Amino acid sequence: MSDREQLTYTVTGMSCDHCVAAVNASVSELPGVSGVDVDLASGMVTVRGNDVDPEAVRAAVQAAGYGLAEYA
Repeated sequence: MSDREQLTYTVTGMSCDHCVAAVNASVSELPGVSGVDVDLASGMVTVRGNDVDPEAVRAAVQAAGYGLAEYA
């Protein structure tokens, strides 16, 4: 992902605000991430940044205890 790009992911397994915080914290720590928006109702997570590795996002979401269904 290059500067000013964003990717949107569908995260599975989130059910509360604690889930949102866990995913946000985990993904926010990745190199190049400048912003993360997590929407509990839709299960969507939008990641903005510079050269963020989609597989690193997947690993961060899984490390937080959730699944990554897809990304676009």
